[in-house]
Amino acid sequence: MSTFIDVRGLSKSYAVGTRQLSVLRDLDLQMEAGEMLAVVGASGVGKSTLLHVLGGLDSLDAGSVRIGSADLGALPDDEIVKFRNRQVGFVFQFHHLLPEFTALENAEMPLRIARLPAADRARAATLLQRVGLGERLEHRPGMLSGGEQQRVAIARALVMDPALLLADEPTGDLDEHTADTLHALLREMHRERGLTSVIATHNPRLAAACDRVLRLEDGKLRAV
Repeated sequence: MSTFIDVRGLSKSYAVGTRQLSVLRDLDLQMEAGEMLAVVGASGVGKSTLLHVLGGLDSLDAGSVRIGSADLGALPDDEIVKFRNRQVGFVFQFHHLLPEFTALENAEMPLRIARLPAADRARAATLLQRVGLGERLEHRPGMLSGGEQQRVAIARALVMDPALLLADEPTGDLDEHTADTLHALLREMHRERGLTSVIATHNPRLAAACDRVLRLEDGKLRAV
């Protein structure tokens, strides 16, 4: 297996009033292609910040972040946007679906942003069928349960066939039974699509199902 994620000396802080709040401190992370990693830790410790940096949603203050052949610290803004759209799938705790659009239109959104032709957008319907929503294509989010909305979000995250899946508390807003069903789906999609996945979670069952678990505390990752 080859190293797909190579993070060295990553530091990230935010301005809070007149002071700097240090969130990530000289953090290192190496992951092989195809690995599924769980990142655990207390709320507010920086798990979301780590995912945002890995996915190009946030910049790094120091260190280096390489995802595949992409050096995120060196990419110009327009290339970061392309990287994020084509190489990374995001799943968040709150689905962030657009309420005025159908399940199909929400799942198609990354394809539309990439200006891909309508023929390519058939992928969205195929993915929605794969995640069990073949009968819900024309339903708007308000007509779907929380678990169904998260399935739409998973389809949207995977529709560009990314190499990297980043999931931030993907089942944190769901009841236990629905969460377990979503856990199984995430594992299935990870295997089927050959993903490298990083999942931030408080759920011990989801963490235990991953290949490796690391704890984020004091700005660094440590083995559990």
